[in-house]
Amino acid sequence: MSSISLCLLLSSSIFFFISCRSDRKTFLLEGTFKGFNQGELYIYGVDGTHKLDTIGVAKGVFRYEVTLEEPVTFALVFPNFSELPVFGEPQAEVEIEGDASHLKETKISGTDLNETMTSFRLKVSSMTPPEAAQAAESFIKENPASPISLYLLNKYFTQTPKPDYKKAVALITELRKAQPDEPSLKGLAEKMKGLESLKDGATLPNFTAKDINGKTVKSSDLNAPVNVIYTWAKWNYESVSMQRQLTYFMQQHKDKLKALGICVDVDSKGCRQTIEKDSVKWSTVYDGKMWEGPLVQQLGLSYIPDNIVTDSKGKIITHTLKGFELQDKLRELLKDKDTSP
Repeated sequence: MSSISLCLLLSSSIFFFISCRSDRKTFLLEGTFKGFNQGELYIYGVDGTHKLDTIGVAKGVFRYEVTLEEPVTFALVFPNFSELPVFGEPQAEVEIEGDASHLKETKISGTDLNETMTSFRLKVSSMTPPEAAQAAESFIKENPASPISLYLLNKYFTQTPKPDYKKAVALITELRKAQPDEPSLKGLAEKMKGLESLKDGATLPNFTAKDINGKTVKSSDLNAPVNVIYTWAKWNYESVSMQRQLTYFMQQHKDKLKALGICVDVDSKGCRQTIEKDSVKWSTVYDGKMWEGPLVQQLGLSYIPDNIVTDSKGKIITHTLKGFELQDKLRELLKDKDTSP
């Protein structure tokens, strides 16, 4: 074969490879992490469109490729359950470089969105939480059409232990003007109504939902002296640990306590496996919609793990407690019920 023919053949092959890749609309994520020799990362689409997947890490190197039809905001979850946002786009390549002991300093490059997000993360890494929230608010107001603004809105104002209802509503209004066709913003607006009603002393909203086995569950089912509604996900250790603690309390107090879990995983298989492994006997609501799920939004739950504690009449006793706080509160409440006539 002549050198000219060989060159033409190679050129055709390269063109064919590029064309096939272009048609497939793949998004490539690869990178290196110092101090993380071997293990797994989790990745999922924050809007629930892409189910939880794993990325193998070998000698600190990893690679992940997925077909995308449209842009997706991913959450990359590390073994310590911290998260990094990654903005995926069809036919884009993104590179991550970081150190497992300094995850906040991780750099993500390859697209404008990821580089802008990296700059913001590095900027706020040394700020106090109020300062970081103020920086997020300023970014959102200056860039209302950016997908980054939607992510920051959730991270700093809705999916937090203490959501800022008033500020979130104002920012959602700004974003909806700039992104009128973004469906998740409409859902967020509805969710704010739930947040407004999630106050100690308020009455739990009436609801009806289906659990993971298709059984109907209702707010009226939670009629024990003490009731707990909580969110959890397989990949979030604190929420799974909280669920295990509830199993212990349930065994000790039986008819004095009822619980309802809401799994915000994107993987029903993993949800079922965890339920079976931990011998969870009460209902778990699962719809695969994560934070877009109607029950989560109706109740104003916005965090993992989030929770609501009510009495037998649906009055909210307390909400959004950390694991040890929830344990202490349940001991206090159940002790009173056990000693009452």
